[in-house]
Amino acid sequence: MVEISSNLNQATTYSPSAKTQNAVTSDFQTFIQMLTTQAENQDPLNPMDSAEYASQLASFSSVEQQVKTNDLLADLAAQMGASNLAQLSAWVGMDARTAAPVQFEGLPVTLHPLPTRLADEAFLVVFDDTDTEVQRLPLELDGEPVDWAGVGAGGSPFAPGAYQFRVENYAEGELLGSSPVESYQRVEEAQMVDGQIILLLAGGQAVSPADIIGLRS
Repeated sequence: MVEISSNLNQATTYSPSAKTQNAVTSDFQTFIQMLTTQAENQDPLNPMDSAEYASQLASFSSVEQQVKTNDLLADLAAQMGASNLAQLSAWVGMDARTAAPVQFEGLPVTLHPLPTRLADEAFLVVFDDTDTEVQRLPLELDGEPVDWAGVGAGGSPFAPGAYQFRVENYAEGELLGSSPVESYQRVEEAQMVDGQIILLLAGGQAVSPADIIGLRS
């Protein structure tokens, strides 16, 4: 079950500034009371320096105002983050196109490789969750989707788990570099983590909204 509502409520109701602001207000009132008491009980023969106390009062007031400004900015940032989270919650349940690792569970996985136009030969390279290469397959250069069966050379299926894919591009036998392989994965949840929004995919991978290339229902 998706837990968007609980995360969103936390983002909108949490206000770390209230305690700080109350403490500053209390200290400010205490300072005023102390200043008033000292003024009322000052020695007539040795009156207090009014300029010095006025300077202290102005300094304390300035600090109080700065704290309130910082609290206001923090609250505004939290509200903006919550608003973005509410918008992205609409992505939950949709298929997101991304280059994130794919969770393999024994069924073929549809991949969208992106070979470079300069290549005359390309290979689909498969890595397991330890970043170890486990398979290398020749790849057409037309950029059409391919189904990765998850089966080794001996016909045995790969173990379930997360697999990462890359395209290695060659021209006249020379490696030009690698390019990404994208796939569609279901968005299961949107979360606010340390002020940043992340999306959790069906396989457990966490991605930034900026890493989503496309969406489909």
